[in-house]
Amino acid sequence: MGSELYDTVAGRTIWGLANGSWLGRAWLTRDGLAPLRLTDEERAGDHSRVRARRLLRTPAWSPFLRGVEPYHALVRTVENTTAHPDAVMTFPYDWRLSIEVNGRRLAEEARAHLQRWLAHPAQSAARRQAVDERPARLVFVAHSMGGLVTYAALTLGGDRDLLDDTRGVMTLGTPFQGSVVAANILNARQGGPLPLPHTRLARAAATMPAVHELLPRFLCLEDGPDVRRLTAVDVADLGGDKDLAAASEGFFSSLYAHELPRQRPVVGIRQDTVQSLRLVDGVVHASEYCFRTDGDGEVKRDANGAPLRYRVWGDGTVHRGSASLLRRTVPVSAQHGAIAQGREARRIVADFLLEDDHLGPDQAEDGIGLNVPDFVGPGTAWDCCVTGTDDPAQVECVVSAAEGDWRRPVRLEAGDDDRLHAEVTLPREGLYRVTARSETGPTVTQLVFAGAEDGNGDGDADGDGTGD
Repeated sequence: MGSELYDTVAGRTIWGLANGSWLGRAWLTRDGLAPLRLTDEERAGDHSRVRARRLLRTPAWSPFLRGVEPYHALVRTVENTTAHPDAVMTFPYDWRLSIEVNGRRLAEEARAHLQRWLAHPAQSAARRQAVDERPARLVFVAHSMGGLVTYAALTLGGDRDLLDDTRGVMTLGTPFQGSVVAANILNARQGGPLPLPHTRLARAAATMPAVHELLPRFLCLEDGPDVRRLTAVDVADLGGDKDLAAASEGFFSSLYAHELPRQRPVVGIRQDTVQSLRLVDGVVHASEYCFRTDGDGEVKRDANGAPLRYRVWGDGTVHRGSASLLRRTVPVSAQHGAIAQGREARRIVADFLLEDDHLGPDQAEDGIGLNVPDFVGPGTAWDCCVTGTDDPAQVECVVSAAEGDWRRPVRLEAGDDDRLHAEVTLPREGLYRVTARSETGPTVTQLVFAGAEDGNGDGDADGDGTGD
């Protein structure tokens, strides 16, 4: 969701504005997200209606995902690290569409960009400083689903030489094995009670191939005494589209048949992250633990035969085991939507761009986690929780408006659960940022949307007139 989307037929931006009035219209009114739903023509392959114009310039908010920070700080870091700003190409894409569609487009644009850069005078000058005066190759830096789009571009994109022309791929919080959060998103119409923004998103997401491709593909579904993977039938039961789920299975069978070499995965750690689920009468019950298998593929069990549960945390959206195709990772303490703009990740990206050879991953400092609700009511108190320490003196926490000068310190106190807690109340509707800084580790941020739920005034949770 990190690209601004523009409806060429209606002549307006349908995703990527962050002011409070737009957020209210998008998430709390009857047809606020209707333009994001895929039409029959789009599902049939006509993708001309919506155009991805640019990367996000301002923070964007979404239920369950808790917000996406803009990429301008990361882009500046890359531009300042390379030989010339013209060496950098950003790739906004329509994140509603399938990974395969976006991967083919990225392959075409990456090839054209490399050809332009090889003919650039600054590349000729930089080449003289390179070992053996080697010509430039591509380096991909991709956040979240962008890592899967890159994977598809390099292996299924139709350009057989693109992989050879690539020096490395750095992924930031990419759900290579999917995320239970995608199941929560699709299930919001059936589970409840949930705030209106969550049900709005579920209705739009049910039409999107990309959301179905982000569903978990690892052992995650507790089914009696067993643990198994989701099937297309399960996806339909929880509120998704059976055909889109089946198409996703076929796509990943093809994708996983190819390796992604020269990958450096940056993974978020220390954040509470759902990793498994139970499906009861069509309602998802997600949990913050996962399961492991032995070399023979059998689930590890305790002395009574019950599957052993492991809590490995993650970035709040993607658990650590899903964020890499490799065992070796670069861990950072960060929330999913903010991992790409954080100072620690930007330093890692800059180092990666300057490498000639793989030097091995950095080691992360011990960090803190942040657990706050994604949607709250103005004037309603909610719990701000910091994990990883029980000493308030070690953490500075503030909440501030994404727009304007409103800012307040958060006074944390130790709880009985070895975490820090504070009661927070936001004064009015709008987008807010919670920031927690540890004196010994990195900074963690998360976006919170404050909005009233009476934007419709009609009690229709889905915006389709049914009220169900």
